[in-house]
Amino acid sequence: MPATWKHLGQTSAVWPGRNWPLGATWTPESTNFAVHAPAASAVWLCVFTDAPDGGEEERRHELTEVSLGIWHGALPDIAPGTRYGYRVEGTWDPDAGLRFNPDKLLLDPYARAVSGSFTPDPATFGYVIGEPEKRSDLDSAPFVPRSVVVADGQGADDGFDWEGERPMQRRWRDTVIYECHVKGMTALHDRVPEHLRGTYAGLADPAVTQYLTDLGVTAVELLPVHQFVSEPGLTERDSSNYWGYNSLGYFAPHNAYSSAGDRGEQVREFKEMVKALHRAGLEVILDVVYNHTAEAGPLGPTLSFRGFDDLGYYKRVTPPVDVEPDGEPGAGDEGGVHEPWRDTYWDVTGCGNTVDSGQPAALRLILDSLRYWVTEMHVDGFRFDLMSALTRTGYDIDMGSDLLVAIGQDPVLRHVKLIAEPWDASMDGYLVGGMPPPWVEWNDQFRDTVRDFWRNHVSGPHAAATRLAGSSDLYADDGRSAYNSINFVTAHDGFTVRDLVSYDHKHNEANGEDNRDGTDNNRSWNHGVEGETDDPEIRALRRRQAANLMVTLCLSNGVPMITAGDERGRTQGGNNNAYCQDNPTSWIDWSADDAWLDVYETTKTALRLRRDHPALRQRHWFEGSPTMVGGAKDLAWLHPSGREMTDADWWNPELRTLGMFVSGGPLRSPGPRGEQQLDSSFMLWFNASWEPQRIHLPENDWVQAGEVVLSTDPRLSVGARVEAGDRMSLGRRTVVVLREAR
Repeated sequence: MPATWKHLGQTSAVWPGRNWPLGATWTPESTNFAVHAPAASAVWLCVFTDAPDGGEEERRHELTEVSLGIWHGALPDIAPGTRYGYRVEGTWDPDAGLRFNPDKLLLDPYARAVSGSFTPDPATFGYVIGEPEKRSDLDSAPFVPRSVVVADGQGADDGFDWEGERPMQRRWRDTVIYECHVKGMTALHDRVPEHLRGTYAGLADPAVTQYLTDLGVTAVELLPVHQFVSEPGLTERDSSNYWGYNSLGYFAPHNAYSSAGDRGEQVREFKEMVKALHRAGLEVILDVVYNHTAEAGPLGPTLSFRGFDDLGYYKRVTPPVDVEPDGEPGAGDEGGVHEPWRDTYWDVTGCGNTVDSGQPAALRLILDSLRYWVTEMHVDGFRFDLMSALTRTGYDIDMGSDLLVAIGQDPVLRHVKLIAEPWDASMDGYLVGGMPPPWVEWNDQFRDTVRDFWRNHVSGPHAAATRLAGSSDLYADDGRSAYNSINFVTAHDGFTVRDLVSYDHKHNEANGEDNRDGTDNNRSWNHGVEGETDDPEIRALRRRQAANLMVTLCLSNGVPMITAGDERGRTQGGNNNAYCQDNPTSWIDWSADDAWLDVYETTKTALRLRRDHPALRQRHWFEGSPTMVGGAKDLAWLHPSGREMTDADWWNPELRTLGMFVSGGPLRSPGPRGEQQLDSSFMLWFNASWEPQRIHLPENDWVQAGEVVLSTDPRLSVGARVEAGDRMSLGRRTVVVLREAR
């Protein structure tokens, strides 16, 4: 019978160490280990070394010091790159939320790097499969990853030279976000060295950074890079979690994205990536998943948090009270109906558990993790997955919750970019328009409205105008600006833009869930044929509609977010939930064939106009009135006849053409030194009709002449001159942008 951890003796004495900081803190003299496990009765630090036979040896060191619920000790002669884990003894009583099991090797919640991977096996579960009340004595060490000691600046200089790099702190109104996946961005990139494709180093390659800056992007929002694992159900189907929304290590860059190795090299490579992106003028925003962990529900594997402090990390269903037969609470068992409490997780994430951010240990973990990524890894902000799940006090949404208050007053975190996905998997978690400063939000109402406008599923142009102008219905009533809205028409979750104009229905068969997964509310239109087609008219119309969607996104007030590859016609073959497609379905195809370069050029033009003209990214709300006596209104909505829109026009279901006049001078917002800002005025025409539309340009005293600077109408070329009072024909389903000629 092979030896297990129980047969290994203690190899050396452990120094007392200290109970802070949590995790492994390396110095040349010793490495301090500290881990939170307040209800444990014993904790062993397990150090792994390479064995002569190619395997590894485990040596355990009992931590005898415990203070404030934190077990700690220090070991000399521990070098960076050393692999370790923990085994924790304590009460096994699942019904009471106590799941201690020293046969399970645990990942340090504060590990700065992770080596190896997770292999689903019965040994990784704390209980005997089929008998959840019985503790398993199978050793999980062969199947779980190891924590890695890293010299990361906590206790020593790690030697990394940031070369004076400083946070850019770019203003929201100057920000354009590009949501991308570290691997998917370069896995097929022919101009990135082959050994770097799909890695942090690949994303930092000049071929990528130059492409993004040429396009007009100012920030990359990376799908999760915290160490994650694939769910057992996916691996059973020979699949994996590609997106990464199954976090296990909140301080560790995911090791599979490292080209250099997983013994701490991934930390340096991540820093090099951030430095390269910053040099190119690109901020780095991380999509973070603090709302749940990879341990799933009570019957999930024991990998880390559950084995240290199950009650302290996961939100519970409140034990039921005694109930009288008439339904009223009773004072005791007598005469009442009593249901014994079985430990049940409260799940509003759809992933089996919800992290309890109101518990001190979980709150500290989240805050320490966020600060680490800002101070040590130099990232510029975060997008919080299912943020509503973290805003709860008890079960109720609370804008004064511990996490929101703590972040809002934190001197490090309150000044970085904070983006909320303002919903969760519950019915009451929809918070769009409700997040407090300094938070901004993913605005799904922008997405739905813009999709509906371009597929003609609207009762009039009123909703589209609200979104174009910055969603004042959501953000203007409490002092926030249009830049509290992250505008998007697609995201990683759902159709790409190309699929949005090519499919009426999802096609997720490859996911292995009988096409049941993914939303059915796509608000898409295939333009007559489901999927790809050789019909030239349909292909041309789809590309025009894709360009219309991208222009609308880029020139609306708010912060535009582009999903990687949308600007060049990336398709997922109709899959609107490609979370498990770690293959060309999800990766960007960088070949020149069928790259929708016309859509790319239109998107690039729209972003250039936005960058060059402050009139198209104003901080103040439009008021529909002049900014100076005798001047033009800052914003006017135009009917195709040339007059301003009336109340009846806004609700006319037959009106599918809308003009938007934005005055360039003077702007309400002053310049950086308080100076008055003057810019060109613009007129944007959106024709979602299936018929060409005759447009009468208004006769006015402010703009006498203009030129076409962007057009998705093939008959109306850029550079064409127009005069006030002219009549022009706007092609069906087109956008035309006119700029004042000075």
